[in-house]
Amino acid sequence: MPALTTTTDGFLLHGEPFRILSGALHYFRVHPDQWTDRLHKARLMGLNTVETYIPWNLHQPEPGTLVLDGLLDLPRFLRLAAAEGLHVLLRPGPFICAEWDGGGLPHWLTTTTNTTPTTTPTATPTPTPTPTPDIRLRTSDPRFTDVIDRYLDLLLPPLLSYMAASGGPVIAVQVENEYGAYGDDAAYLKHIEHALRSRGIEELLFTCDQTDGDHLKNGTLPGVLATGTFGSRVDESLARLREAQPEGPLMCSEFWIGWFDHWGGPHHGRDTADAAADLDRLLSAGASVNIYMFHGGTNFGYTNGANHHHAYAPTVTSYDYDAPLTESGDPGPKYHAFREVIARHTTLPTEPVPAPAPKLPLTTVRLTGRAPLLSHLAPPVRSTDPLTADELGQRAGYVLYRTTVPVKGAGLLHFTGGVGDRAQVFLDGAPAGVLERERYDETLPVHVPRAGAVLDVLVENMGRVNYGPRIGVPKGLLGPVTFDGAPLQGWDTHPLPLDDVPNTIEFTPPTTPTSAEPAFHHGTFDVSTPADTFLSLPGWTKGQAWINGFHLGRYWNRGPQRTLYVPAPVLRPGTNDLVLLELHGTTTPEAHLTDTPDLGPEQH
Repeated sequence: MPALTTTTDGFLLHGEPFRILSGALHYFRVHPDQWTDRLHKARLMGLNTVETYIPWNLHQPEPGTLVLDGLLDLPRFLRLAAAEGLHVLLRPGPFICAEWDGGGLPHWLTTTTNTTPTTTPTATPTPTPTPTPDIRLRTSDPRFTDVIDRYLDLLLPPLLSYMAASGGPVIAVQVENEYGAYGDDAAYLKHIEHALRSRGIEELLFTCDQTDGDHLKNGTLPGVLATGTFGSRVDESLARLREAQPEGPLMCSEFWIGWFDHWGGPHHGRDTADAAADLDRLLSAGASVNIYMFHGGTNFGYTNGANHHHAYAPTVTSYDYDAPLTESGDPGPKYHAFREVIARHTTLPTEPVPAPAPKLPLTTVRLTGRAPLLSHLAPPVRSTDPLTADELGQRAGYVLYRTTVPVKGAGLLHFTGGVGDRAQVFLDGAPAGVLERERYDETLPVHVPRAGAVLDVLVENMGRVNYGPRIGVPKGLLGPVTFDGAPLQGWDTHPLPLDDVPNTIEFTPPTTPTSAEPAFHHGTFDVSTPADTFLSLPGWTKGQAWINGFHLGRYWNRGPQRTLYVPAPVLRPGTNDLVLLELHGTTTPEAHLTDTPDLGPEQH
């Protein structure tokens, strides 16, 4: 019997009346050494529960594998939650949205399982895998449900001991995620329900859907608790939820108290008093709640997703979300306001609210070493026409495409199907232009300096779409390339996943103060006592940043985000290493560590 059960209008936990006061806290967006701190601050705000998604794409980077360590050590996170006295709502998807790369769906779903071509340099075209773009994601297509079953066969056994039925903290598990906004395949939802139950999940199951339109109708299951997602119009939203589900607890499983940002857009926020008033309305109505987000965290590495409604729009590195607990884990205005609201409805812990964590003193880092990116390439894959990154078996990062242009002179490069997502074009090493998916770029006027000039196209994956019908759209060059209508064939393609800085790189002092070619830059700085800090890069253009090998994520002077969060555990006493991959050029050899984040001017 599940620990959490329902009555006609509420929850019982172990037979006693219980209201879920939860906050979203994604373990995979927080440094593992900071999980305890964030969980403790959740309880001190008055929460009794935390919620987390499970990102399938990182836990299973290849079919048949399962990663449960480091940033992905979910069992450890669940143990720490239990030690803090918190219950857990688990949301395994398989689709999670979450502004996360691909919505959590693995990139290999839309290609064959043998996704890595031979990487030996050869003049003979390498056989490439056959893509399966016709697989119907998030449906009862057996090609999709079978691979879900194989994933759950691996994922769930290590988690069963953390279910409440076994004395663990997990009191409820979600079936899919806002499915009513995507489809109406009831057989698919039933399959997910059965997949969980048949693998030992006894806890309460629930669905979550937006409360407008037909979302609740399409996304719910008989016998499974329906919950709503909304950020305002509380009375109206609860009424729609009650209309869809005449009996049972009222719960807002995503109470949106902030929002996320896209590169080139504004930094979003929500008025604290407005959000607190709506939280009070929810609790005064007797509803349970999951605050989305309690603590947003960071899209470290290449984990950010993207939206594509009218145009492609990638999400920034920060997932601060204007949440009660800031990206660096400090209580913000919403933390104090929400704590006051929660105090009207339950008894708060007696411990005082923690003060903001100490920050590193202002530090300037001089980058004295440099290594051109295109001088450090792995052996290529040969093909007649360009291969997509997906055909190369690459989830994220970059791909370099190289061929020659047989004629000289002015002309038009045409990239059939466009690029995924941002391409820098070079002729004999000189920058020739940039194409971007968000602008629907497919053509570029160029001047070819000589017959046989080397054409390099460096394509950056800016994040896979996480919501809507464009999930699974490939990355890289998306079709053949022509110059003035003549096909350019015979491509050398170099995968550049760049999860880590290649250990073969040798940094040398730069011969010129600035250069427009993509390059790694290296510098060191000293730390006496590690503390949180923020990496500021005025004068730099676009690229990636690593400190002591930890991949902080993407920076871009397009904004709105101007600093990258550096968690204290990333630093060490003594000498620390900073590496930047700068794609364009810099006006300065310096970077700065500051004590204040800059996510851009806030727009409510």
